[in-house]
Amino acid sequence: MTNNLSWEDFEKVEMRVGTIVEANDFPEARNPSYQLLIDFGEEIGHRKTSAQITSLYSKEELIGKQVVAVVNFPKKQIANIMSECLVLGAVEGKNVTLLQPEKKVQNGLRIS
Repeated sequence: MTNNLSWEDFEKVEMRVGTIVEANDFPEARNPSYQLLIDFGEEIGHRKTSAQITSLYSKEELIGKQVVAVVNFPKKQIANIMSECLVLGAVEGKNVTLLQPEKKVQNGLRIS
């Protein structure tokens, strides 16, 4: 697949590390999902989103897990919430494996 981006295009995508502080069922979503609240540190704060990760993760194991998310997309209405970031993951069929730092790092660090 070839869809070349310039370096300037890549730099526009603001990927940050955050820690999941809340994970709740999201029965209003079209597909099985959780509502997540993620702490991206002082500069960005907390952001809400939904994620279709119910097949590989329980709500309990998500709390405290660090993830990588895009934080500069426009807000998007998903069922009854406004998604404020996009959690990144590797997609294999209906399974999504979250991208996360190998070691714990400070919330809000930029991915480059």
